Amino acid sequence: MSLPSGGYADDPLIVYSGRAERLIQPVLDAFQVESGITTQMLTADSTALINRLQMEGSQTPADVLITNDAGTLERARELQLLRPAVIRDVENTIPIRFRAPDNSWIGLSGRIWVIVYNTTMVNPGDISSILDLAKPQWKGKIAIPSAGSVYLQSGVSVIRAVQGDEVATAFLRGLKNNAGSLVYGKNRQIVAAVARGEVAAGPVNHYYINRHLAKHPDAPIASLPTDQGKQGMGVVLNATGIGVTAHTKRLTQVQALIRFLISPKGQRVFADVNKEYPLNPNVTAAPELLPLQNIQVASVPLSRLAQLRDPTMTVIEEVGLR
Repeated sequence: MSLPSGGYADDPLIVYSGRAERLIQPVLDAFQVESGITTQMLTADSTALINRLQMEGSQTPADVLITNDAGTLERARELQLLRPAVIRDVENTIPIRFRAPDNSWIGLSGRIWVIVYNTTMVNPGDISSILDLAKPQWKGKIAIPSAGSVYLQSGVSVIRAVQGDEVATAFLRGLKNNAGSLVYGKNRQIVAAVARGEVAAGPVNHYYINRHLAKHPDAPIASLPTDQGKQGMGVVLNATGIGVTAHTKRLTQVQALIRFLISPKGQRVFADVNKEYPLNPNVTAAPELLPLQNIQVASVPLSRLAQLRDPTMTVIEEVGLR
């Protein structure tokens, strides 16, 4: 991809995206229709994009960084690759737990880590916690994400923060033993395996279940948010988000993009197209989703995910999860 190097106001906004193009392009297209401002997107692994921003320094053409993990954005902030977004609408629209303390990154949409289960093989009443999947009775009955999954990493980070390293390590060992070779790089592969009856259950982001059901409405699968009630830690919630690069020369256009993404119109795209949870509390989720306000969410701030990540990776490596 050839990116413009100039800093002129009429150049397209350059978006570095750690999200797949199919998940972010619809909302960028809607922004262009609304504002007349064009965008150009470079997609890659989020860590690779952070490395690229470091290498490019003040010469980077990037105006914004979009990732599928709040911890990655917080890491970019710690590396001083982002600058605060001075937009009054942000503080009035997105709750503080879904953004950086200085607003250098802002959460756009949320996803919860749930259990997908085969309705012909599992009684959901038998599962109360995500930790249950590590119990011996699930041996040979689950599929799990690979060690490189940012969703697994953030989930284990939250478990470490709430329950401690001992519980998190036992959870990972149990998952590894129970899944055996059924370790997948993509959430959709886990959902498909459950739908086919190859396994009974697995941990995934909620929207992969909704997407599968949209294509295969008769699939015998359902979503189970776990860890609810007084004794529960709450489900793990992570967020996609946007950060303003430290060296953008198109701040006015960047501010317009952020205003649109957190507005009801922008949030509606995330809700309807991606089946994610809008983080603007005035925008409702898709009707097939359980309302977020009815779900108990783990209390770990998203801004802590960055500092939790490295110790979490150490635990994952020690367990030997591949």
